Amino acid sequence: MSDVAVPAISDTPQAPRSARRRVFITVAEVSGDQHAAHLIRELKSLDPDIYIEGIGGPEMRAAGAVIHHETVGRAAMGLSGAKRALEVYGLLRWTRQYFQNHKPDLQICCDSPAMNFHFAKLAREFCVPVLYYIAPQLWAWREGRMKKLRKWVDHVACILPFEEEYFRRHGVKATFVGHPLFDGLPTRQEPAEPNDFKTRAPIVGLLPGSRRGEAQKNFPPMLDVAEQIRAAFPNVKFLVPTTAATDPIVRSLVKRSDPITIGLGEFDQMVPQCDFCVTVSGTATLHVAGYHVPMLVVYRFPRALWHLFGRWLVRTRTYSLVNLLADTHQHIVPEFIPWFGSPDPVAKATINFLKEPNLRKEQTEKLQHLIRTLDKPGASLNVARLAMKLMEGT
Repeated sequence: MSDVAVPAISDTPQAPRSARRRVFITVAEVSGDQHAAHLIRELKSLDPDIYIEGIGGPEMRAAGAVIHHETVGRAAMGLSGAKRALEVYGLLRWTRQYFQNHKPDLQICCDSPAMNFHFAKLAREFCVPVLYYIAPQLWAWREGRMKKLRKWVDHVACILPFEEEYFRRHGVKATFVGHPLFDGLPTRQEPAEPNDFKTRAPIVGLLPGSRRGEAQKNFPPMLDVAEQIRAAFPNVKFLVPTTAATDPIVRSLVKRSDPITIGLGEFDQMVPQCDFCVTVSGTATLHVAGYHVPMLVVYRFPRALWHLFGRWLVRTRTYSLVNLLADTHQHIVPEFIPWFGSPDPVAKATINFLKEPNLRKEQTEKLQHLIRTLDKPGASLNVARLAMKLMEGT
């Protein structure tokens, strides 16, 4: 039995009588919270009387959803192993009770398949249609879960261009809606000519990810890399954008004497200032590319686990999103995935990019080309329209 505190059913806000439709959204992480918030605003623009509730975070609440349980930031979803399983079990038990008297018209699962496959199954038990937004990356690993997706999900909203055909080929209804990153990305300026750092010091971004576990694994070796960069460029400045989940980890590791500025929730303010970024793999790579900032990509992984499981489970030719989406078989950005052992190769590659403006310029041009093929705002509205069709039974 879970010891996670969940609200009593009698304490939860009830939908107003004017609400014609009810949507229940489940989110586990910071990025999902942000994407769901954009979707919520679009749903309300299509139907001002719609009632949106669920399990998520502060961005969803700010967008107008009733949040029954917090799963983002400092919540237990940031934990691992048995504690995470207990968290999910407690949320499922509460939601099952809640659905008995407050069955929604639609369940939207946003990202996080480890949690959301369970909620899709639960919704199916109550004959509630399920829309899965931010498709689980079954094309990369654990394709065997496709049977569950076919069984429990009515429609998948894909954010990567090749996913629609992939899921349809496996018998899953799917629609490419666009990438939600471009719904919220501020206006970008054209990149300036790469600096040779004769008149100023370089600015390097260290991006440890949005999840607590990612920061715990990746940020300490990033600091080792930063130390070597500082030896090559004594006046270098480092910018580290954090999330509510990663900020405590980062601040506990940074010394006062370090030339490092930490910014909670300041990704969009910090990254455009950078000459180069060292970033963990994931959506962050596409986010950095959206600002035309050159980068290299890392992801820390235990050597033994990688050789036992990782190398056999991961099926893609490359791991970082920007390389995966490139219309060439050559990498746009260097990858150190899995990253284990010495930080020296990452530091050496970063220093080389900082010393060679032409290398940064060449990568920036390739990133611009990639982003032009993807930068089409409207993903959240497209998903909202899909949601309305599912509730109308069309």
